[in-house]
Amino acid sequence: MEVHVKPETQAKIARAAAEHNSDPDAYVQQLVETYLDHDEWFRAHVQEGLDQLDQSQYLTHAEVGARIDKMFRS
Repeated sequence: MEVHVKPETQAKIARAAAEHNSDPDAYVQQLVETYLDHDEWFRAHVQEGLDQLDQSQYLTHAEVGARIDKMFRS
């Protein structure tokens, strides 16, 4: 796969890669992998939350407030 970025972005990548003692290609590869891993994690957690809502597994606003109050009183 070939990706084209603006010259300004290329310069930013080059600076960031140099700061991390990496070549630009390896740095971008690492960034993309990290982003994709995080995106997968995030989507799974969002789906988990949506599933819990569908199963009526949630706290009301008042219940959250009560838990916070209890935390600060402990």
